[in-house]
Amino acid sequence: MATLIRSSLGFGEALIAVPLLALCIPLRVAAPLAVLVSITIAAVVVAQDWRHIHLRSVAWLVVATALGIPLGLHLLIVCPEAWAKGCLGVLILLFALYCLAGRMRFTLDRDSQAWLLSCGFVAGILGGAYGMNGPPLVIYGSLRRWSAQHFRATLQAYFLPASMFVMFGYWAAGLWTSVVTRDYLFCLPAIVPAVLVGRIINRRLHSAAFLRYVYIALAGIGLTLLGEAIIRPH
Repeated sequence: MATLIRSSLGFGEALIAVPLLALCIPLRVAAPLAVLVSITIAAVVVAQDWRHIHLRSVAWLVVATALGIPLGLHLLIVCPEAWAKGCLGVLILLFALYCLAGRMRFTLDRDSQAWLLSCGFVAGILGGAYGMNGPPLVIYGSLRRWSAQHFRATLQAYFLPASMFVMFGYWAAGLWTSVVTRDYLFCLPAIVPAVLVGRIINRRLHSAAFLRYVYIALAGIGLTLLGEAIIRPH
C-alpha cells in the first residue's frame, strides 16, 4: 500500500508505512526501513521516467537536505517525539486545508533558490528524524504547479540521493541494524509490482485533480502525525 501511494503521487508512503510499522516495531527500526524502501522505489522510477525530471530543482534540494540531515538525526535521539510530531502535524494540516479551501493564490513561475534551500533543509531534518522527507518537497512542487508526471519523477530523483544520505547517517549512528535489513528483504516482493501499478495510475491523473489528491494526502499526513502525538505521547 505504501509503495502504491508513493508511485502514484510521488510521495506519501510514510503516511502508511511509518505509522503502521511503528505500532509493532520500534520507530528506530521503522524509520530506516522506510528509507530503504524509499531508495528502492526511487531507483525504479528514475530508471523509468528520467526524462520528466527537473534536474536543477533536484540539485538544490539535495544540497540543502544534506545540511539538514545531521540535525534530524540529533532530534531523533534527543527530542521528545510527541512534541515534534504534533507541531509538524498541525503545520502540514493547516497548509493542506488552506489549499483545499481554494485560498492558495501564491505560486512560483520559476525555481526560487530561497524556497528550494528552505524546503530542502527542512526535508533533511524530517528525513533524518522520521524518514519523512516528503511534505516540504510536496509544498514546493505544488507551488511550482508541476504536472503529475514531473512531480513523480522529480521527487524520485531527489529521494534517491537524499535517502542514501539518510541511510549513511543511520549507519553512522548505529541505527542500520541486521533487523532493518531483514525486514527490508521481506518487503521486496511487494515493492516492484506496486511501483509498476502506481506508474499507470500516475499517468491517468490530470493536473487539477492531481493537486487536489496531493493536498488530501498532505492533510492525511498531518492528521496521522497529530493523532500519533496525542495517542502515543511517550
